[in-house]
Amino acid sequence: MALPTPPEPETIALPDHAAFHASVRPARRPVVMRGLVAHWPAIAAARQGDRAIVDYLARGSAARSVAVLIAEPEERGQFFYNRQVTGFNFREEQVPFAEFLETLLTEADTDTPRALAVQSEILPGLLPRVAAENRLDLVPMVQPRIWLGNRIHVSPHFDLMENIACNVAGRRRFTLFPPEQITNLYPGPIELTPAGTPISMVAVADPDLERYPRYVHAWAAALQVTLEPGDALYLPYGWWHGVESLDALNILVNYWWSDTPAGIGAPYDALLHALLAYRHLPPAQRDVWQSMLNHFVFSEGDPAAHLPEYARGILGPGTPQLFARMRAKLRQSQS
Repeated sequence: MALPTPPEPETIALPDHAAFHASVRPARRPVVMRGLVAHWPAIAAARQGDRAIVDYLARGSAARSVAVLIAEPEERGQFFYNRQVTGFNFREEQVPFAEFLETLLTEADTDTPRALAVQSEILPGLLPRVAAENRLDLVPMVQPRIWLGNRIHVSPHFDLMENIACNVAGRRRFTLFPPEQITNLYPGPIELTPAGTPISMVAVADPDLERYPRYVHAWAAALQVTLEPGDALYLPYGWWHGVESLDALNILVNYWWSDTPAGIGAPYDALLHALLAYRHLPPAQRDVWQSMLNHFVFSEGDPAAHLPEYARGILGPGTPQLFARMRAKLRQSQS
């Protein structure tokens, strides 16, 4: 069954700092910003060809090694699980960065290239001159990260941060799913993940709908866009995204950040605790705890509004002091 091409996210006029934070982020929808970083010197180098952008990066790089993910040609560019879902179909090697750049060019000339990627390197630490010359005013306090590779694709996954992804070289296709589609995306193992959070077990381009029939509902809610050099995509917190790098050399710079209050517990850790505490209760008991969580955690209202302020305890307004008290309470309950 061939699935129709999803619509693109909304393309917006390039926002300034104030408009981005006042209008774009609160909408909690992905948006495309065509040409947002088209003025970057790195984009100018990329437009001159792969050799030119490699030389531009090499001139500004720190003399150190990077973690390179490598998948053999038979994996056809997919970084995923092995056939038994007991590990992964790629390996990691430490390689001098300049050597990695040259290897990307060499692999481009082969008929059966390996899949190669350097992912999520903090840009100022690896390429300080490049970071200084290519800046994004929308989120000036966020450290950029750089992603480099050849024709690879990564299964849909989610980040517990907001994200602006700026495409520098090559074309990159994003397939996006709202957070509420998690059930229809068939997440893989929680404790065995390529990068921290679960990935979808469904192949974006060639889904096995007999095995994963609910995926058609996720696809009906999907958005898809291909970024050219200079384009950017804003991804809200928690949106699933599968990423396909479409050319022999692809470079992306992204900005991750979160405005969650300082001092709170890690939500993903809480999910693991919730699985331990609630998942295997008898159904009637699970229903009770679901009601409690909805009331105390997920309701829009204030669950302590009926209490005097002095009596609200850990249900009071979130402050670093309150979070410290909650941690102490947890330590006490576990002793």
